Amino acid sequence: MALTFDDLLRRARALSRDGRRAILGIAGSPGAGKTTLAECLVRELNAGGEPWVAHVPMDGFHLADAELERLGRRDRKGAPDTFDAAGYAALLHRLREEPDGEVVYAPGFERVLEQPIAGAVPVPPTARLVVTEGNYLLLRTGAWARVRPRLDEVWFCELAESERVRRLVARHEKFGKGHDEAVAWVRNTDQRNADLVAATRDLADLVVPQSALPRTGT
Repeated sequence: MALTFDDLLRRARALSRDGRRAILGIAGSPGAGKTTLAECLVRELNAGGEPWVAHVPMDGFHLADAELERLGRRDRKGAPDTFDAAGYAALLHRLREEPDGEVVYAPGFERVLEQPIAGAVPVPPTARLVVTEGNYLLLRTGAWARVRPRLDEVWFCELAESERVRRLVARHEKFGKGHDEAVAWVRNTDQRNADLVAATRDLADLVVPQSALPRTGT
């Protein structure tokens, strides 16, 4: 029987056992639908009651453009070494520790500005499930290797390549790139990252097929 979104809801709901906080990771190549899947899960799981699920994107750990310029990495923004991977792993560790009665603040990412924003995502102590999503959750090099042990499960979004590329080009255009610039960025910078992420697919606990993903998303 084909996996459905309702199956994903049931599996996510079951991760928080005995009242402890669980962390679900959603990985996938750029444009595969990670953010939309995470947002849909959080919305549906929180519907009709006291919110108990929080969403913490990995994108808040992008290095700022000024730092990327200093490091000479601005032209490949989105590659693994353009994030604060150690900071992301440290946040996940803190979320698992569950400081009593404390709100944990995570950075967010403003797509219009293309910049991280500190303290933008509050995770209240009542959150029993944290959904985090990003490209490199299953990467096993450098500080990224610290991420997977802090996650209860990691799901991998698998989208048809033509649709993934179409969505990605549209997203770049939406946030300011011209069509030719968007296509060039997807074919070069984004594709290198996508190939790297695709190689981690078999490390996931669950591969989520396109049929179980929401219809639109990035």
